[in-house]
Amino acid sequence: MGKKVLVSGASIAGPALAYWLGRHGFEVTVVELAPALREGGQAVDFRGDTHLTVLERTGVLAELRRIRTGGSPMLFVDERGKRQLFLPADFAGGDIEVLRGDLSRVLYEHSLPHAEYVFGDTVTRLEQTEDGVRVAFRHGAPRAFDLVIGADGLHSNVRQLAFGPEEKYVRHLGHYAATWSLPNHLGAGSGEGSIGYNVPGRLASVGADRRNPDRVGAFFVFASDELTYDRHDPEQQKALITDAFAGLGWEVPRLLASLEDATDLYFDSISRADVETWSTGRVALVGDAACGATIGGMGTGTGIVAAYVLAGELARAYGADGGDGDHTTAFVRYENLVRGYAEGCQKGGDRTGPFLAPGSRTALRLRNWMLSRPFFLNWMLREGQKVSSTIDLPDYTAEPSIR
Repeated sequence: MGKKVLVSGASIAGPALAYWLGRHGFEVTVVELAPALREGGQAVDFRGDTHLTVLERTGVLAELRRIRTGGSPMLFVDERGKRQLFLPADFAGGDIEVLRGDLSRVLYEHSLPHAEYVFGDTVTRLEQTEDGVRVAFRHGAPRAFDLVIGADGLHSNVRQLAFGPEEKYVRHLGHYAATWSLPNHLGAGSGEGSIGYNVPGRLASVGADRRNPDRVGAFFVFASDELTYDRHDPEQQKALITDAFAGLGWEVPRLLASLEDATDLYFDSISRADVETWSTGRVALVGDAACGATIGGMGTGTGIVAAYVLAGELARAYGADGGDGDHTTAFVRYENLVRGYAEGCQKGGDRTGPFLAPGSRTALRLRNWMLSRPFFLNWMLREGQKVSSTIDLPDYTAEPSIR
């Protein structure tokens, strides 16, 4: 009989892990706090041979190419709408860019034959024993699993329960980011990418909704010391955003006015997670829960690579006979293979806030001058490709099922 694994989180790393664990013969349950898959969201990208190889082995590369956005060019303007800087689609879009909601759906559908999904619930207690983990849920009855994997993001619930409070592992990087959708009062076309307006320490931008020409998406970034607020109170978050951008020109007043009716607000700090060891007993972390960066740290690509390696190492450790297995060895090998790679990618997130919202007029002018030079732009693209491919990726596709 296959080993029972609980995966917490059904965004990106969770379904990717569920697919590979199920393919290797594990009995997988995925629990997700949201009542259904989250739709929409910002575009995410994959770049370099490593990302593309894992997507191909997972069997989703062709479909992602079919639904790719084609990249999102970025135009920066001044208060009067005059062009200050233009970044081509491949700067942010990598080799393949897709909407986060589309990627989540594809991975979910691909993993569905291999996993049980439970939406609208979450883990409330983990009790490790010698031969398993007893798990309590907010709504469902308690259940026993052999292993538990936290794939539940930067604010991981599993990490808090098994490793300790979030403040031990998550570090604020000096900026906050917000997104929401609103009516397309700018008349933006689906292929026009985004238009952004900067003042020191703040970025207000808006981009076309590729699914609905009548809607656009706002993306705001602002510098700030760490704020105290309720992550589950959108009205409080709307007030913070409004205060941070009060008095600015361009389209900012109209964008802020649309916040009142926004029902899909995302608001969070730009932060990173650093966990000394990615496993404790029979519980392990994957993706942003282990080594996340809110924006710019290639977290999406790292998450699918890490899920592939973790499942592969567990399959090798348990072997074709489906015996007791050696999860400790598997967790160590997984972390040894992925940690350096993930931390290298994660460093990009440290620069995201200062890049999007430089802190002074001098820094703004310097960013615009540097990125208007093709040599520097091409160098940044090459570096991104290089960093995303710095792992010696094992081929787990021939690993025998544990059943």
